[in-house]
Amino acid sequence: MSHKLPSHHPHPSHRHPHPLLRSPLFALVATALTLGFLNLKFNWKSNTTVNLPVNAAEILNKCSLLNAEPGPPADFYSRAQSDRFQPGTPPTLIRNATIWTGRVSGHETIIGDLLLDKGIIKEVGDVSQATIDMYSQQLVVVDAGGAWVSPGIVDMHSHLGVDSAPSLNGADDTNSFKGLVLPWLRSLDGLNTHDEAYRLSISGGVTTSVVLPGSADAIGGQAFVIKLRPTAERSSSSMLLEPPYSLNNSDTEHLSRPRWRQMKHACGENPSSVYSGTRMDTIWAFRQGYDKARQIKDDQDQYCAKVLSNQWSDLGDFPEDLQWEALVDVLRGRVKVHNHCYEATDLDGLVRFYIPQLSNEFKFSIAAFHHAHEAYLVPDLVKKAYGLAPAVALFATNARYKREAYRGSEFAPRILADNGLKVVMKSDHPVLNSRHLVYEAQQAHYYGLVDNLALASVTSTPATVIGLDHRIGFIKQGYDAGKTLQHVVIWDSHPLALGATPKQVYIDGIAQLTKPSSIDKPGTFQVVPETPNFDKEAELALKYDGLPPLEPAVDDSGVVLFTNVSSIYLRKGSVIQEIFVATNENAHGTVVVDEGRIVCAGDCSDVSATANVRYVDLEGGSISPSFVTFGSPLGLEEISEEPSTKDGVVFDPLREKVPSIVGGDGSIIQAVDGLQFAGRDTLLAYRAGVTKAVVAPSSYGFLSGLSTVFSTRAAHKLVPGAVVQDVAALHVAIGDSSVSISTQITTLRRLLLGEGKGELGERFVEVAEVRRFFVGSEDVNHLALKGRLPLVIRVQSADVMASLIRLKREIEDYSGYTIKFTFTGANEAHLLAKEIGEAGIGVILAPSRPFPGTWKSRRILPGPPLTEHNAVAVLHANGVRVGLGVEEQWDARNLRFAIGWGCSQFVNKAALEANGQLTKVDALALGSVNLELLLGLETENSDLVAMKGGDILGFEGKIAAVISTNQGKVDLF
Repeated sequence: MSHKLPSHHPHPSHRHPHPLLRSPLFALVATALTLGFLNLKFNWKSNTTVNLPVNAAEILNKCSLLNAEPGPPADFYSRAQSDRFQPGTPPTLIRNATIWTGRVSGHETIIGDLLLDKGIIKEVGDVSQATIDMYSQQLVVVDAGGAWVSPGIVDMHSHLGVDSAPSLNGADDTNSFKGLVLPWLRSLDGLNTHDEAYRLSISGGVTTSVVLPGSADAIGGQAFVIKLRPTAERSSSSMLLEPPYSLNNSDTEHLSRPRWRQMKHACGENPSSVYSGTRMDTIWAFRQGYDKARQIKDDQDQYCAKVLSNQWSDLGDFPEDLQWEALVDVLRGRVKVHNHCYEATDLDGLVRFYIPQLSNEFKFSIAAFHHAHEAYLVPDLVKKAYGLAPAVALFATNARYKREAYRGSEFAPRILADNGLKVVMKSDHPVLNSRHLVYEAQQAHYYGLVDNLALASVTSTPATVIGLDHRIGFIKQGYDAGKTLQHVVIWDSHPLALGATPKQVYIDGIAQLTKPSSIDKPGTFQVVPETPNFDKEAELALKYDGLPPLEPAVDDSGVVLFTNVSSIYLRKGSVIQEIFVATNENAHGTVVVDEGRIVCAGDCSDVSATANVRYVDLEGGSISPSFVTFGSPLGLEEISEEPSTKDGVVFDPLREKVPSIVGGDGSIIQAVDGLQFAGRDTLLAYRAGVTKAVVAPSSYGFLSGLSTVFSTRAAHKLVPGAVVQDVAALHVAIGDSSVSISTQITTLRRLLLGEGKGELGERFVEVAEVRRFFVGSEDVNHLALKGRLPLVIRVQSADVMASLIRLKREIEDYSGYTIKFTFTGANEAHLLAKEIGEAGIGVILAPSRPFPGTWKSRRILPGPPLTEHNAVAVLHANGVRVGLGVEEQWDARNLRFAIGWGCSQFVNKAALEANGQLTKVDALALGSVNLELLLGLETENSDLVAMKGGDILGFEGKIAAVISTNQGKVDLF
């Protein structure tokens, strides 16, 4: 069996240098030229006189490397020190570690030690005392305490440094819009060394990123592989892992073997929309570009054929073009092509087999298809690409945001792997925060990708695909000792366990985390999670061409008896209570449901059996309250980038004139009027235990409108219970509009003081009611709270929150009553946790894991390992009612994982990021009771979720049923 995943090399037909290059004659010519006989005339053959040009040696060398295979130099494996070694870095011995090496297709685990020195891994396994003694007092010894150690995480699709955080106009270098085909552009030329995301990504274990140009163009330019650690030089170039020789025309690199280059291609909707074209235009642009490169390549081949045949007369200059040289290298098999490509239509255009097209027409290999949401539907098509089959780089659950992603499936990684294709999980940072790239691998594993391939999908597989597996992606030992760089991560749990967090990260042998914060997790976290079986669901995804039915398989209004229940949590009004927890595996409880109502929970031995009982074995699972989702446009749009599938955006009275027919400046929009039901993200959320959703009208400015509450199960608006509450809260945003923040707050002040017009004014009266009456001859405004309508304010900046707290005090001091504010978004709320708590303001964190995406949201509390606590813990400790929200509708289904990760897990599990400050009840409330209270739900969500095989906040369980009291039935999946 091979000791690693298969190497990814181009077609071998490009790997045969001319025999003359290996002949004594070539050596003779080179030697003669070196001695300075540049103008010498001598007999090449007995009957031939050759006039050598002055630069003949350079020409011969260039021709000798024309088809050289990229890879490490010959002495790479015998080196004693890495070219990336930073002088002064002490040797480090990591003792007592559980080492996942990436070898043997990801199956090898070694219990032992790891010796790092001179920028490379010196020994793995049993490091002898004699070796240790050689280092004397210089050696830094780290006791891993049995912790998992893996190679550093490799992000094969990132825009770190070119799409920087925080997002500012002066640092936006992701895309050029100067043409469809731009192979001469280089992401390195826009790499921002001050991106605040580097540190965050490192804290998630990411050590290496492929920085790609964006996908606006068919050929967006050259990509570069970087290490994320700061360097003494502080330059972009010093971050490069292995610069290709062509970067600076160095005369040292191209004397042996070239290094792999990387390039970005894109097809489908993005180039079409940017250039107002079609897929036909994009493919033609590809063909034109490659035809130009092929002409140059053919000229070069003919030129070198003459050189190697001793035809020096009238030779001229070597044919090359700086604009096209990278594309010529693609045709020579020296570039890893990364192709953004979603649909089968576009995949076919790139790899068409029987009718020559691109990859097969121009004979170049594709290293990986990225995004590729339909690749799992056409694996055989992917395999038809020229050369070796491309890898497929995927999101785990991020899909349906545009038409070409609509058929994306969470089962794609497992299906592709089952078909023999290499699977890579990627971030597309900052689309997804690359800090959490391992979470993508965890989700892929949850939905069926085997554990060795899941962990390999963010380590050894991407390292192999980009041609750098000799440096990264593996932890080598034995005859490979000294081969790989010191990119390793010490984890606080198994890397595939939910919430796995680095305890330390080493890049080039240098520890990257200063005083990292971590918690000791019990043994249940130190093993690969036992995930549910999704074979049936994966089969249905294929059967229905990516759009399987999502409605429950059965709904039962009779008696349903759940057995083998390990824990039961039920609501008592606005409080969640622990009703039952099994003390051991033999003490599991029972829950009896009749017409959607629990009639017995725990020990139900005295419940008499009745006819027509449906039995459901939860296999040690749990029953707990269902969740509510808020923060995304779920229910108002189906495909984000398709206007016809959306309710649309409301008028902003601060930026534009609102038509009088709508009500002018006094109008306010209700989300309930635009609700859409039975969308795929809505139903997927229901299948994940999210049974209610709160959504406000979509807005790009100050005023959003009135939110509504709806059932994620309902088929349409007229179904009883579909609309749970017409109006829940009044929503505004401070900081999203181009209008000044001070103007927005002034507007809010006037509205709260009762100076609004029409229905808008009336709705603000419901927040802080204004009554007019006369005292003598004066007209006096008197504010009296009725508390019927919460004011939900989207805000990120702590400075703006401080102004809003002052405004709330101002109104309340004047009226003598309390106004109900809820902050949502709230990246910087932790900075004012004490003041927010004292002001009685609730907070909905959206996203639940913060990212410094904008200037106003940059001061985040990242949580372990960078800080001891996260924002949830700090706010909770200051008496703030906290809920968790989402930003995009596809993510609503993942709310239970967000709660489990960011807060706590119990049932033989320890607290995660909140460091034990929250109980299990507190954690469940973050996605249920707290959201209901913060968003103005008048009727509690009494739905319950039955999990099979595990807890609702972990990877071990699977939703078996939703118990609906209001509907009087149980939905079974």
